[in-house]
Amino acid sequence: MRVRSTRLLLPVLLGVAVVVGAHPLLGAQSSAPGEKVLLGTWRLDLAASKYFPGPAPLSETRIYTADKDGVQGVINRVYADRRVEIIEYRANYDHEQAVTGTPAYDAITLKKIDDYTSVSTLSHAGTVFGAARRVISPDGNTMTITFERKTSDDTVRNVAVYHRVPSN
Repeated sequence: MRVRSTRLLLPVLLGVAVVVGAHPLLGAQSSAPGEKVLLGTWRLDLAASKYFPGPAPLSETRIYTADKDGVQGVINRVYADRRVEIIEYRANYDHEQAVTGTPAYDAITLKKIDDYTSVSTLSHAGTVFGAARRVISPDGNTMTITFERKTSDDTVRNVAVYHRVPSN
């Protein structure tokens, strides 16, 4: 009887091990480069960034943390006029996610291109606000986000360069 129950239990345990090992946020083999390189704190490098037509923010820090539901993104931004926004969203791919903390947009849809690149569409009340492309360097220490938005007056094009803040 014991041999038979072990034979039945072994395929179930193997199946669980494969699912946990394959999931990017679970298990010992969860360090899929695309998820792992995003996690952490990133600080805007104003000298390396370009904001057209401007002005650039005074500062910005992005924090990405993993939890049971995926990746949580928090953006702490201080604008040139000293106005502060704390924007929060779930950084999950291929599903529209709610955004809070800014009147400019209320949803984001992310699409993974590869382990280091993703594109996103920001929208407000179902209307596209703008699009962004995020690229993380192969060494995982620099993140560049190129944002573009066409308005009736102009085209906004920002290239924001961030550096990873070392964890202590």
